[in-house]
This record gives sequence, C-alpha cells and structure tokens, in this order.
Amino acid sequence: MQFIDHAEIEVEGGKGGDGMVAFRREKYVPAGGPAGGNGGWGGSVIFVVDSNLQTLLDFRYSRHFKADDGKRGGPNNCTGAKGKDCVVEVPGGTMVYDLETNEILGDLVENGQTLCVAAGGKGGLGNKHFLSNQNRAPEYALPGLEGEHRWLRLELKLLAEVGIIGLPNAGKSTLMSSLSAARPKIANYPFTTLVPNLGVVRKPTGDGTVFADIPGLIEGAHQGVGLGHEFLRHIERTRLLLHLVDITSADPLQDYQIIQEELVAYGQGLSNRPQIIALNKMDAADEEILSVIKEELSQLSGSPIIGISAVSRTGLDELLQIIWQILDNYQ
Repeated sequence: MQFIDHAEIEVEGGKGGDGMVAFRREKYVPAGGPAGGNGGWGGSVIFVVDSNLQTLLDFRYSRHFKADDGKRGGPNNCTGAKGKDCVVEVPGGTMVYDLETNEILGDLVENGQTLCVAAGGKGGLGNKHFLSNQNRAPEYALPGLEGEHRWLRLELKLLAEVGIIGLPNAGKSTLMSSLSAARPKIANYPFTTLVPNLGVVRKPTGDGTVFADIPGLIEGAHQGVGLGHEFLRHIERTRLLLHLVDITSADPLQDYQIIQEELVAYGQGLSNRPQIIALNKMDAADEEILSVIKEELSQLSGSPIIGISAVSRTGLDELLQIIWQILDNYQ
C-alpha cells in the first residue's frame, strides 16, 4: 500500500432546489391561493473518520467531491427532497485546512468523528411565502442558493502513542519487527524506510499500543534535508519518544545530539516529550564502552537509558516495562 500523507482536493455542497410557483385548483375551493412548495436543501460534503484507513492514498486519484442538489419544490405546499450528502472517509489523524485562507477547519481523530466541510445551499422559497394582503396571487418564487465550494488541504499526522526515532540504520525497523507483527523493509543502507510504519504492541493486560517507526532523521531535517521534513509531523501526536542510538557508530553521543537538535528546531513541543534512550546493538559493543556511553548520556539527557539488541531481542522485555510505566504515569 502506497503511503500518502498530504493531498489537495475540491469539495462542493449541492445547490438548493428552486421554489415552485403553483396554485390550489380544487373543487369547491374558490380562490385557493398560492401553494408552491419550497425547494429542498442541497446535500453537504461530510468527512467521517474510518479507523481502518492509514493513508490519504484515495485522494491521489479522486480530487473532486460534490454532494447532490436539492429537488425543486412541488405543488400543494410540498417541500422538495434534500440532496444526498457526500460522505467521504478519512483516516484518523487527518488535519483539514482551507487551502486559500490556511484556516484549520477540523482535526479528525476519533473513529466515527464527522466534519462538514462544504454545506449544501438553502432551498428557494415557493410562492406561498409571498402571499400578502397586497398580493393575493404571487406568481414568483426564489431560486435555491449555491452550496459552499472550497479547496482543501489534507495533512495526515499518524496516531501513535510511541514514536521510534533515530538516525538512519539505528535499527528502528528491526526493533519494530521484533516488538510487533509489522514487517517493514530492512536493509543495510541509509533511508531503507521511506514511509512511517505502524505496529501494534500488546501490553500484559492485552490492550494494544500503537508504535510508529519514523523514517531516519538527519541533520537539517527540519529544513527539508533528507526525509525528516516530510515525517517529523507524524511524531507530534505521540505521547512518548523512543530514541534509538546505534552503540556501534563512530560517535553515539553526537548521534543523540543531532536528533535532539532537530526536535528543538522543529518545535511543536517535541523536545519536551518524554523520552527513553535505547542503546541498540549492545551485543556487538564492548561492555566497558557501553557503560561509559550510558553514563555520559545519562548526564546529558536525564532520560531513562537501556541497552538492547533488536536482532537478538535482548533487553526488549525490560524496555517494554519502562514504556508501559511511563505511559501509565502520563495518562
């Protein structure tokens, strides 16, 4: 499945139905008077959250959404039928912006949540509404109004409680595959992961927690360097950051600081989010070096630090216990 996290679309509410000019023509009812009904309201374009969707891929191929027009009013004071709404399913975490004004129209998070993005036009009044002492037989009615028309920008921010961050080749995808049933692409070259991967990790209670493997951030990511600029926003909604550091790299401390500087530069409070630092590939590092790096990172960060090996699954149970404990404390 192709991952698309932004799209531009056009939405248009239906036109209201026209009012009708009609008069009563019944036996034994002399001068029955006007009886033209109102036009029906136009349908609206409504977004609804579907928890089964994880991408905006559908909007790559369908960019125009229009609701049905309202029906014309009928005789005998009958109101025209309302136009059918156009219901559009979107994934949870979708931000909806007006493309022209950049105004936020809605933030769709909960499954089943709805948002009207283009209201239908009001139906026109029939000639019965214009009856007066001065005009006993009005022969005019009003047309229906046009529905709202908008160009929208959709942005998807993944809904995950734990975001896994780190430099390319830190082992994020390997860790994701070890913790969950997700099977991301894994290879020994930079930027193997080109899109965020989601995985569900089960708590001891049986509840599922969503983890997001964010594609490798590099220095300058907040300015559009590499892939990070595209995907930094996907960790805005996370409650906890799991910072993976490759203990076998040339300078693990510098690797840690690069990511921290990018979080600060991006803003949105990411640098203040609770973090766990996981020193990955500990089975390939000297025990003494591991101890020294742990001590230095502890003084530098103040975050919990644990050594793990995503490949051999060493330390993963302890890591999960720390994650559950932090998430429970921040509920």
